[in-house]
Amino acid sequence: MDYEKEMDPIVKEKMKKNLVYVGIFSIIMLFAGFTSAYIVTMGDSFWLKYPLPSGFWLSTLCIVLSSLSFILAISAARKDKQGRLKSLMATTLLLGLGFIYFQFQGYNQLTDSGIHPVNNHVIVTDGKYGEYFEVKYNGEFIAVDGNKFMINGKELSNEIMKEYQDFMSQFEKTDRQNPLKINNSNNFQLYLDNNPVIIKDKLLFRNDSVAFEYLDELRLSYLAQNVQDKRGDFFVRGEFGKDFKLYFKGKELQYENRTLKYKGKILKPNLQIKAAETADAASSFLFLISFLHLLHVLVALIYLVKVSIHSFSGRFTSENNLSLRLAAIFWHFLGILWIYLLLFLVFIH
Repeated sequence: MDYEKEMDPIVKEKMKKNLVYVGIFSIIMLFAGFTSAYIVTMGDSFWLKYPLPSGFWLSTLCIVLSSLSFILAISAARKDKQGRLKSLMATTLLLGLGFIYFQFQGYNQLTDSGIHPVNNHVIVTDGKYGEYFEVKYNGEFIAVDGNKFMINGKELSNEIMKEYQDFMSQFEKTDRQNPLKINNSNNFQLYLDNNPVIIKDKLLFRNDSVAFEYLDELRLSYLAQNVQDKRGDFFVRGEFGKDFKLYFKGKELQYENRTLKYKGKILKPNLQIKAAETADAASSFLFLISFLHLLHVLVALIYLVKVSIHSFSGRFTSENNLSLRLAAIFWHFLGILWIYLLLFLVFIH
């Protein structure tokens, strides 16, 4: 005889609930570890802070509404209102899919802003404008201020910026076997170490007799890539102090004349170097924590599809709705967990 069928329904419900609670507890411990690591890592590092993307807020709205519709669906099941149960479970499922959709929209917004999960730094080092190369446009040097490209104190127009990107695009790819060639200079003049670059037969020379070495080409390639992505001194796009901020040991830094300052004083040289070498751990944690939560939502959504199918087949009634209630407990937990993570990122990140 089947043991589960003979089991006391109250005992059976308690056992299944305990399994759900154990799973919830393990997830809580997992995220407690990550958020603690976030705070500890932030304490002694240069830390990038910026507003969360709108996609994250829209996904929050979706998961909150899905919890409300799930509560109403259980109420409908307990009253044997099958038509209402079906429509509410369909709504819950669609809102769950909406959460996932807007989460990925948020990730796209972050990457469009120059914020990536891995292999990113806060400050541009390779191919930093002015370190080796500069460019003149119609006889005037292009300057960099944060992420702005300027001439005579005015930001480049979209047309000139596009022209500048087109000019630099020919230097993006390097090859040890084939030296870089310049096919288009138009109104631009390259400078290396404050000296104009000489062009002979489309090849680049430091002076009349010394051709570019591969290292020169590599540095120029990095600069070209930065120009294509409109990166000046920072990987994240936007205006320093407005669209993003940089902190060190909890203290907000300022940026002036391409130099980091604190309360008007230039940071010590060793801290300037440390800032340049610091990886963007803040964004890595943001992606890790949010994506790990998203994976749990995806798993829960698979089970939600199952209970939605059962609700459409009329399986859940006032006497038989344990699976529906267990799914709701876990789904509500993921919603609460996301709200906690969102608030954590808002007030800490």
